[in-house]
Amino acid sequence: MCRNIHPLHNFEPAATTDEVHAAALQYVRKVSGSTRPSKANQAAFDRAVAEVAHITQHLIDDLVTTAPPKDREVEAAKARERAARRYATV
Repeated sequence: MCRNIHPLHNFEPAATTDEVHAAALQYVRKVSGSTRPSKANQAAFDRAVAEVAHITQHLIDDLVTTAPPKDREVEAAKARERAARRYATV
């Protein structure tokens, strides 16, 4: 599950609310051990996702770096290249 959480800091354009929410959802799923909570736990699960997303957004907004922002397309191409090498068949 955690492979779906990607770095969100120092990208141009900045991480969207949807990306932050998706990362928070993956984190809460991993911590809770459940991809779909029961009806009894749905409210707690949703509240945790909202709170983690909120804090994550604050963290991203407050982080400071001197490095130039990374380009999403370039980073995606690098990831595809790594995956192609990792899963290449001989």
